[in-house]
Amino acid sequence: MAAQHRRDIVAAMDAEPYISDLDALRWQIELGADEAIGDMPVNRLDQSPPPQDMAPALSPTLAAAADTVGMSTQGHAGSQPPVSAPNDAGAAAIAAAATDLEALHAAMAAFDGCPLKRGARNTVFADGNHAARVMIVGEAPGREEDRQGKPFVGASGQLLDLMLAAIGLSRDSDDPATGAYITNVLPWRPPQNRDPSTDEALMMKAFLFRHIELAEPEVLITMGNAATKTILDTATGITRMRGNWGRFRDIPVLPMFHPAALLRNPLHKREAWADLLSLKSRLDATT
Repeated sequence: MAAQHRRDIVAAMDAEPYISDLDALRWQIELGADEAIGDMPVNRLDQSPPPQDMAPALSPTLAAAADTVGMSTQGHAGSQPPVSAPNDAGAAAIAAAATDLEALHAAMAAFDGCPLKRGARNTVFADGNHAARVMIVGEAPGREEDRQGKPFVGASGQLLDLMLAAIGLSRDSDDPATGAYITNVLPWRPPQNRDPSTDEALMMKAFLFRHIELAEPEVLITMGNAATKTILDTATGITRMRGNWGRFRDIPVLPMFHPAALLRNPLHKREAWADLLSLKSRLDATT
């Protein structure tokens, strides 16, 4: 019986279509694999820390923060070596040089400082009416957004359109009073649609801030953790921040749950509806 079972397995394997090594590699990359795994496991807890003179030096900002909380800037056994502050790879200067949205779009498309660009099909810049009173900032493109080159066009985007329509707004409206302008913190899709990392958000925030300056919205909506933390410069999560108006420079900011979170947890739709009503009330009060 066991011999017959083995023969059945071998026959089934032989019946499978041939997959080349290159095809298998492409599949792994699509799944988000970014490093090779060895044949034997490595217990990193048993590894010795790197020599102290090889640890990267803290930037003045991080060193000051470390002193504030009483952290040592010297490496010691069992601790992670200090790391340098993320470098924006010249993004601040490049973004500041853009004098309009078209120039900013071109500058972002040409920017090679973020590794995410190498795995993306398109630079997802924005969609909607750039003169709209309301500007919405999401987190990052997903698979469908990467394919089409527009933000919020997948399932999350379809829900967002319904949410906007419920209070009389649309990305397709030519009227700034009823239009919406939509972008993301990151213009390139992270592998496996993961959340943007802190370093990635910090690297690209100069482009985002310049985007806001050039669009000049009356109201900003931040959807999700990455957008809210980047624009409001906070470590507090979206669950506590949503519904509480803040400010980015002189622009009112309303944090909301990301539509993807609403799809995962429909119970949050009640809070989202309350936030939409709050947005409508503010827009009506300033018409």
